[in-house]
Amino acid sequence: MLDKENANARKGIFMIDASKGYLKDGNKNRLREQDIHRIVDSFHKQIEVPRFARMVPIEEIADPRNDYNLNLPRYIDSTEPEDIQDIDGHLRGGIPDRDLDALAAYWQVLPTIRKALFMSAGRPGYSRLRLPIAKVKAAILDHEEFAAFKTRITAIFDTWQARNTPRLKGFDKEGHPKELIATVAEDLLSAFRDAPLLNAYDIYQHLMDFWAETMQDDCYLIAADGWVAEPHRVMEEAKSGKKKGEMQDKGWACDLIPKPYIIARYFANEQAALDALQADLDAVGAQLDELGEEYGGEEGVLKDVSSKADAQEAYTQALVSLWNDEDKQACGKYSALLAGAEECAAALRALTDHHHISVLKDNKGKLTLKVIKDRLATTGDKVEQKTLRKYLEADQQQKSRKKVADKLLAEVETQYRKRLTAKSLPEELTDL
Repeated sequence: MLDKENANARKGIFMIDASKGYLKDGNKNRLREQDIHRIVDSFHKQIEVPRFARMVPIEEIADPRNDYNLNLPRYIDSTEPEDIQDIDGHLRGGIPDRDLDALAAYWQVLPTIRKALFMSAGRPGYSRLRLPIAKVKAAILDHEEFAAFKTRITAIFDTWQARNTPRLKGFDKEGHPKELIATVAEDLLSAFRDAPLLNAYDIYQHLMDFWAETMQDDCYLIAADGWVAEPHRVMEEAKSGKKKGEMQDKGWACDLIPKPYIIARYFANEQAALDALQADLDAVGAQLDELGEEYGGEEGVLKDVSSKADAQEAYTQALVSLWNDEDKQACGKYSALLAGAEECAAALRALTDHHHISVLKDNKGKLTLKVIKDRLATTGDKVEQKTLRKYLEADQQQKSRKKVADKLLAEVETQYRKRLTAKSLPEELTDL
């Protein structure tokens, strides 16, 4: 697009190279709010900024070297200054003074900090740190000039805040959010435009990011309904499982006041307790991960462990194996009881399918001892009575043998647990 109005009176062309100001978004480059604002400000106010914008005289464009070529790099050098490597500094040590001089803007605001941080390296043109590098940050933050600088910047922000708080609190129903943020943001940019060492457009971008992420939605809610904070239940439809299609209550939410603010105001102690429990849970999880890495290999005792049940089974196997190595007779008695209990369990499984018993199952396929005992008390069929008594006897024997076996194992486990608390753990107890 060409603007030919008053073209003859123009002394030059105002050029802007904004190629360095953008945000990388995937495979695209997007202009931020600060980038757009800086371009518009530079153009409307004709502000010349090194490596960004300048008024290029017609004579320079018409010069034979350019021959009316309007390619931006011919007139604006937007490249960053080259990082010059000082070979003498690399070989003999020291910081080149010219690198420190390049920070002149900082020394103008904090003039004595340079002397507090650096001293001569013993030869012209080079300096070195007075302090260990780990103490440099603290030395700067504790310096009186930095404290004064911080106070000055804080005062600018406080003044802007005091000026705009009534405006923000006064925003109400049927207000205009775009006008509000434009006024507040412009005032922030104006307030920090002359602040030393800070880029006013960077500060402006912080506010605009907050506007896009949070503040914008709140302002539109207030503009629509006023300062009304009404909580509501969050209902979601179940996508799977037995309750598929049913609406489930997922708790509550409030659009204007986020839930974390409510929790911090009214349930701070409860949240602290939950956070402490979560920290304990994370610590236990880390311990489990360490155990898995150390003992989860092909030869490790935890190689097949992926749940609490797996861990209990592996623990019992390790305990019985150790017990068998140290007392085969007692462990053999335990194994015999388990084998007998398993025989009874197999007999019970077989009897469950017997026609005298299978008919006693409920509509879910479950069978209870009460039903069998009640049937035994009422039936006059001797064959059926024999089958029912056989089932009850097998159940009693299975439980009796299992109970004795569990008692033996518990006694042995108690003994080994005492040995596990010894300061010097025997090697044979490592897996356990």
